Amino acid sequence: MPTTRTPVLDHHSVQRKLRRIAFQLYEENCGEKSLIVVGIAPRGHQLAKRLVALLEEISPLKIELLEMKLDKNDPLTGPVHLQGELLALHDRTVVLVDDVLMSGRTLMHAAAHLVSVKLKKLTTVVLVDRRHRAYPIRADIVGLTLSTTMQEHISVELGRSDGVYLS
Repeated sequence: MPTTRTPVLDHHSVQRKLRRIAFQLYEENCGEKSLIVVGIAPRGHQLAKRLVALLEEISPLKIELLEMKLDKNDPLTGPVHLQGELLALHDRTVVLVDDVLMSGRTLMHAAAHLVSVKLKKLTTVVLVDRRHRAYPIRADIVGLTLSTTMQEHISVELGRSDGVYLS
């Protein structure tokens, strides 16, 4: 029996949320000359690419995009790969992007890796926050906060037709 998927955000809603997040990032960092946007692969990096494009449209900020890869099922013991040198983040303003925040495990370990060097500022961004925290981290900027049960699954699909679905 196939699982039922309920649309939560359609393509246009995802685009609207990302545009709002980009404006909020610019407002909070308008005094900066540059930003480093780090997307957690795979979907966080896809969202980060879109945010970079929107920020370049609306702001004069110089923006650098980096990809972070880690094992989302076991981020503590698995290796963390950051495109580029971690030391290049020293005293820089960094934005960490992921698609869904549930327990906070992935975001916490990704942020811990980034703050192993002294950052000027770290901002966390997620498209969907499910609020099922097991770790003491929150997203600074959220596209949508959604109350779900632990058994429900949120899937973010990015492509020609974006969507966020609950199953």
